[in-house]
Amino acid sequence: MSSTPAAAIFAAAWPALAMPLAALAGVGLDRRFGEVSRYHPLVGFGTYANFLERLLNRRQRGPGVLAWGLAVLPFAVFALLLRQVLPTPLAWLVDVIALYFALGAQSLIEHAEAIARPLAAGDLATARVKVGWIVSRDTSQLDTTGVAKAGVESVLENGNDAIFATLFWFAVGGAPGVILFRLANTLDAMWGYRNQRFNAFGWAAAKIDDLLNWPAARLTALSYALLGQTRQALACWRRQAPGWDSPNAGPVMAAGAGSLGVQLGGAAIYHGHEEIRPPLGCGPAPSSNDLARAIALVRRTLHGWLAALLLLGLGHGLLLFTGVIHA
Repeated sequence: MSSTPAAAIFAAAWPALAMPLAALAGVGLDRRFGEVSRYHPLVGFGTYANFLERLLNRRQRGPGVLAWGLAVLPFAVFALLLRQVLPTPLAWLVDVIALYFALGAQSLIEHAEAIARPLAAGDLATARVKVGWIVSRDTSQLDTTGVAKAGVESVLENGNDAIFATLFWFAVGGAPGVILFRLANTLDAMWGYRNQRFNAFGWAAAKIDDLLNWPAARLTALSYALLGQTRQALACWRRQAPGWDSPNAGPVMAAGAGSLGVQLGGAAIYHGHEEIRPPLGCGPAPSSNDLARAIALVRRTLHGWLAALLLLGLGHGLLLFTGVIHA
C-alpha cells in the first residue's frame, strides 16, 4: 500500500488548518514582541476617529451611527478585499499580522504583573500607580485589598476584550472579523460614555460593541468556570451577572471571581463620586496572591482556546482529507 505524501495531506487539510495556525502565529508574535511602542495602527485610527467625532458630533444618534460606519467599515472591507485578491500565503500572512496588532494579551499580562510584583513586596505606593494605568477609578487612596481587587477585576474583564473576544472574531472572520471587532471596541472606549457629549453620539458605538462582545463574553465566562471552581463559578454567573450594568462584563467577572473563590465589586470612586457596585464572586476579598492567580487563569484560558482551535482544525482537516466533507 503506497503512502500519501505529507505534502498532499497538508494541502488537502490546509483550508481547515489555516485559521488555527494563523491564531498560533499571531499569539506567538504577541508573546514575543508585545505591543509595538511606536506607530501602532490603533494610534492612527484614534486620530481618525477624533477627526470624525469633531466633524459629526451633533449630540444625536444618527450622526453617531454614520461616524461609526465611516470609522470601521472601510478598514474591514479593505481587509476582506485584500484577502480575496492576494495569493493564499499572503492572505494568510495578512490574517496573522491583523491578529497580532489586534491582540493585547502580552500587554495585559505585563501590566498586571507590574501591579502584582510591588503589591506582593509590600510596595503599596508603586502598586497604586501601576493599577491606575489600567483602571478608570481613583486609585490614590486604595489599600492593599483595594489594589488587588481593582487588578483582578481588570485582568478578568480585559481578558475578554483584549484576548478572547479578539480570538473569537478572528476565528469567525479572519482579518476582516478581527479588525471589525477591534475598531468597534476601540470606538466604544472613545465614544461610549454616558455624558452630555457622548450619550447620544456614542450610543451606536456602545451598543454595537455590546452586541459583538456578547457571544465571546459568554464563552470566556464558561472557560473561566471550567478552569477553576466550576460549580461555584457557574452559580455566581447565574445569580450575580444580571445585577451588573454591563451585559458582558457581568458574566465574565462573576464567573472569573467565582472560579478564583474571591469576591469583587463593592465601593469604588469614579471621577470623584463613590459608586457601590453589586458583589461578584464568592469568598474573601482578593489579595496580591489572588491577582497572580487571576493572571494564571487568563493564561490557562488562552492556552485552552488555542488548543481547542487547533483540535477543531485538525478534526476538520481530517474530514477534508478523507473526503467526508469538501472545502
